Amino acid sequence: MVCEKTIREKVEALRKLMKANDVQAYMVPSTDPHKSEYVPAPWQRRRYISGFTGSVADVVITEQAAGLWADSRYYLQAEDELDSGVYTLFKKGMPGVPEYDEWLAGALAGEAKAGVDPKLLPMKDHKRLKRKLGETGVVLESIEENLVDVVWEDRPPMPGGKVLVHGREFAGEEHGSKLARLREKMGEREAEAHVITTLDALAWLFNLRGSDVEFNPVFVAYGIVTLEKACLFVDENKVSPEVRAHLGDDVELRPYEEFAKSLAELESSSAGVKTWLDPAFCSQWVKERLGPGANVVEADSPVSLFKAMKNGTELEGYRKCHVRDGKALVRFLIWLDESLAAGDEITELGVAKKLGGLRSEGELCIGPSFEPIVGFREHGAVIHYGATPETDMKIEPPGLLLVDSGGQYLDGTTDATRTVALGEPTEEQRDRFTRVLKGYLRLASMHIPEGTRGGQLDSITRLDLWEEGLDFDHGVGHGVGACLNVHEGPVSIFFKRERGARMKAGMVFTIEPGFYREGEYGIRIENQVESVEAQGLSNDETVFLKFEPLTLCPIDLSLVDLGMLTDKEKDRLNRYHNTVRHKLGPHLDADEKAWLAKATRTV
Repeated sequence: MVCEKTIREKVEALRKLMKANDVQAYMVPSTDPHKSEYVPAPWQRRRYISGFTGSVADVVITEQAAGLWADSRYYLQAEDELDSGVYTLFKKGMPGVPEYDEWLAGALAGEAKAGVDPKLLPMKDHKRLKRKLGETGVVLESIEENLVDVVWEDRPPMPGGKVLVHGREFAGEEHGSKLARLREKMGEREAEAHVITTLDALAWLFNLRGSDVEFNPVFVAYGIVTLEKACLFVDENKVSPEVRAHLGDDVELRPYEEFAKSLAELESSSAGVKTWLDPAFCSQWVKERLGPGANVVEADSPVSLFKAMKNGTELEGYRKCHVRDGKALVRFLIWLDESLAAGDEITELGVAKKLGGLRSEGELCIGPSFEPIVGFREHGAVIHYGATPETDMKIEPPGLLLVDSGGQYLDGTTDATRTVALGEPTEEQRDRFTRVLKGYLRLASMHIPEGTRGGQLDSITRLDLWEEGLDFDHGVGHGVGACLNVHEGPVSIFFKRERGARMKAGMVFTIEPGFYREGEYGIRIENQVESVEAQGLSNDETVFLKFEPLTLCPIDLSLVDLGMLTDKEKDRLNRYHNTVRHKLGPHLDADEKAWLAKATRTV
């Protein structure tokens, strides 16, 4: 039996390899060669070397120090999980806290070297980091063999899930048509090849799905699309005859390991192929494989926006799967009420298991879309809290319970958060919940000109909190894939990080304002919506959009201070609850309908 090394032992072993490779610092990003949010087990290097289990963070290790940079969603979790004798926690976004590149530039002496696996650093980030380090004479060194992999004993094998066909009845468009649209965009850029490295983009483009990444129905692969052919680089043991027949002569299958060779072939061909790379997602390693003199177009991949613009089949799929999802959510809330009334023992992990089981009963459900966040009392203030057997809290009145969960369905992906009062909420809790609700209702009922950027919408939800000197430190919304990643770009509603894509009809995203009192409670209301044209407002000069709700689940009225709502806000809340009753009612039994009628009563 091999004893697991301590975090200190792992870091010291890595430092020995750093010395052997003549680098004075080594960077360990959270991501993988495909810039995935959820990373397959053998690529969870940052988790292995630091012990921090959150989905996003950056690690930098020097000869004398080690730091982990986490954003506001993970401050509390990182404090709990990191060995403070080994790691210093840097809370990104806090006043006076340097970014990791600034810290690294200051920590290393001139002419020192900082190493990184070039597969893990997108071209855009590599360019920025190289410039920043270069200001103090530090050299950024690509080390192709990942040093954490060398240290990692019993590293898990690569996932081997089968690739599956995602039929037109769900996708709404044949992959040949998608390839034609991509080639049209390539022609506009005079690009002869387009390299695709993100897994959800490949799954969408070829109408395929998989199970290589937890929660995301994708498979590990690379893609190269030229004007004449498309190549998919994937472990061929995962590919069934059905998949081969589906792809037909349009797509050539090659082993995953041959991707680097094919990149080199692009550059070595006569005159060199003009190749389109997305600098935000394609790694520096991809660019290096093409060679220093490669003819490269650096621009956002059109696939990202294609994927965000849902077609009619996909939108209808969302609407249908949200009915099944809403039914599961209502049945969960009824179970919660009944269990508490009966005095049954309930815990955070028990809640997650119950809700997952109810969702799994729904037609076309293939699993959760992310690890459920079930936080009671102070755990609700940990924005991305994940209950463990060690932290699992008993749920009993009084207190606020925050449940953020979602499902993957063949016809759509769901993500919803509800905050529920157990017992009598405090006056402060009602006030904060109502301010969050007012922000949600304001944005959800907005009419905006098409082309508005997501970042411009963020402050709309925060006004009632800002009025009292309050705020929350996470985004207001994100795009959602169609049986794909629950967090999907380029739609983003967060003024601090990015401007977000320009809004168009047919986009699906979340609206999720919140408030968190550290050590006491958390509040979040999250619904998915779709953007549609506001027919009565659009004119020859401007197309206006409005947002139609997709999520169907009552909002806890016991947490609402009705005196703080205007008549217009009450009407908006009542109209939403009427929609929930109307769409879910036919799918519930008599007792469930009665419970829902009370939960969505007119205020």
